[in-house]
Amino acid sequence: MSNSTKVILITGASSGFGRAIANALTAKDYRVFGTVRTPRAAQSDGFTTLPLDVTQDESVRACISEVIQVTGRIDAVINNAGIGIAGAIEDTTATEAQAQFDTNFFGLHRVCRAVLPHLRAQRAGAIINMSSLAGRIALPFQGFYSATKFAIEAYTEALRMEVRPFGVSVSMIEPGDFATSFTANRRMTNETIPASPYYEPATRAIATMARDEQANQDLSPVIAAVEAILRSRRPALRYPRANAVQRTFSALRPFLPQVLAEYLIRDAYGVK
Repeated sequence: MSNSTKVILITGASSGFGRAIANALTAKDYRVFGTVRTPRAAQSDGFTTLPLDVTQDESVRACISEVIQVTGRIDAVINNAGIGIAGAIEDTTATEAQAQFDTNFFGLHRVCRAVLPHLRAQRAGAIINMSSLAGRIALPFQGFYSATKFAIEAYTEALRMEVRPFGVSVSMIEPGDFATSFTANRRMTNETIPASPYYEPATRAIATMARDEQANQDLSPVIAAVEAILRSRRPALRYPRANAVQRTFSALRPFLPQVLAEYLIRDAYGVK
């Protein structure tokens, strides 16, 4: 099957990784559908945009149905939609934590549930879930974001085994720090205020994360990982993509004493 006949659906394609991947795959002649939450974000560089709110079951069903009606198939889904809510765990309300999970984790699940019947019927297809190195290494003051990514790691491992007999592959990409709109869109919890005992370390840590993210403007490693998965007959489970320091720490983390691992993370983000 040529690229021009392969149909790719990408959630969260209005900016960041989603938009960069959509543009790159469009340039490689894939037929790309990128979803956006609001119509004002529905501007593309050649790919088709569709409205989608991953927190709403009916919106997900309607989006998948529209792609199937237009093309008759979906060859790959890239679950990229996500949000970031930062702050101390104590300063995070249950409502804020639930909002983080509803988009990052349950939104991904809604899309998988809606598309899997079509992939199983084809006995072919790929699901690519955007995880994070924060899904393997918990970060201070991004505890609930890390929790959603840890959940995606477990979910992807289990789903991969369940759907393998139907010819469907499941993989995840684990980016480290990259310059995307995620940095600007990340918001602090409502209780991250000067009166909070966590205010100074939280704002300092998040400022360090933002600086590290914006220092890496090259998104090509993540795009290349997507392309490698789409080309492969048997893609791997994990595709970590980060700078050398982050890759090394991630690889060594399971073997480091907990005290040392915590010290290195706290030192990196100025958490005393």
